[in-house]
Amino acid sequence: MLGSRSRDDAPHTGSRAIDDLIASVLSNADIQINGRRPWDMQIHHPDTLSRIAAQRSLGLGEAYMDGWWDCDALDEFTHRILRAGADNLGKNKWTLALQLLGHGLRNRQSMRRSRQVARRHYDLGNDLFEKMLDPTMAYSCGYWKEADTLHQAQEAKLDLICRKLELEPGMTLLDIGCGWGSLLEYAARHYGVRAHGVTVSTEQAELARQRCKDLPVEVLLKDYRTVTGQYDRVVSVGMFEHVGRRNYRTFMETTRRLLKDRGLMLLHTIGNNESTNSHDAWIDKYIFPNGELPSIKQIARHAEHRYVVEDLHNFGPDYARTLKAWDANFQARWPELEGRYDERFHRMWHYYLNVCAGAFRARTIQLWQWVFSKPGHRVHAYRSPR
Repeated sequence: MLGSRSRDDAPHTGSRAIDDLIASVLSNADIQINGRRPWDMQIHHPDTLSRIAAQRSLGLGEAYMDGWWDCDALDEFTHRILRAGADNLGKNKWTLALQLLGHGLRNRQSMRRSRQVARRHYDLGNDLFEKMLDPTMAYSCGYWKEADTLHQAQEAKLDLICRKLELEPGMTLLDIGCGWGSLLEYAARHYGVRAHGVTVSTEQAELARQRCKDLPVEVLLKDYRTVTGQYDRVVSVGMFEHVGRRNYRTFMETTRRLLKDRGLMLLHTIGNNESTNSHDAWIDKYIFPNGELPSIKQIARHAEHRYVVEDLHNFGPDYARTLKAWDANFQARWPELEGRYDERFHRMWHYYLNVCAGAFRARTIQLWQWVFSKPGHRVHAYRSPR
């Protein structure tokens, strides 16, 4: 079974003063311990608050996975915690210093390490993602401007990307981090392009090839840094979060090399409000190892001298709705999955989807679509179709 672990493995630390401090932080966010509201925290283990105080986000997430506490509305719980600034309280300076040192000494997203996130996340099993996602198999933020369902929101997002890229029949398109082929299939079928997609996930590549087998699409299992050739359009959706700050310059130089002079490049990425070298310990351990969220400053700095920013579009709140729709699918289809994944995994995945939804609701993280062109090669004004 995936994700199994004994509850006895967790640390047992007890301190009335620490418990009172954490309770005070929760109170400041209008969260009650064992209260009656959906966002209140239901404590099942006496060491829960001490564990959270000692390990912060890692302790909070692992304690939930181990069944030490529950909450009916995890997204609202997280939203309130973040809006109250509780995530910034009690930060361990030594822990942050070690994180910064680690970032300085090694490239967490090197070529050698690039497949770690595929093995730990994207290769969990296509059965999981097929049941959680909509029929497009798009694993990125939907565009809910005129959508009522997840499927409508994902198709609207795919079409928005195609229109922003000004795709025309016969153009060549490179999709970096193509996932299960949602954009490749949509662009080839509806806009008549010839497309290449690259991914480091064997599970994604296999399914993407099946989905696009009757289309002028080729899916390659390789790192983006090894791609050659030139394309009319380059796109990357939900992959930049795995690039890492030490590789932002390489990413921008690589995409510029792959893009024809009059072409357009679209970058769709989750982003942080601040430039930071740290990472969330729980997300890093259980969901996206080696991931980093860029800031606008970090992206712009490395795009400077290499690209013209034609458009920047933020629709971060749409991600909260997308994540909740994924969680609804996951919960509804869980009986079909529990033979392969254990209850601890169930709690982990539910927690992941909902705390991320809460973070987007709190606007502590964003969703951006950037459109870039090469300097001096597009003389007419770019008109965003959003």
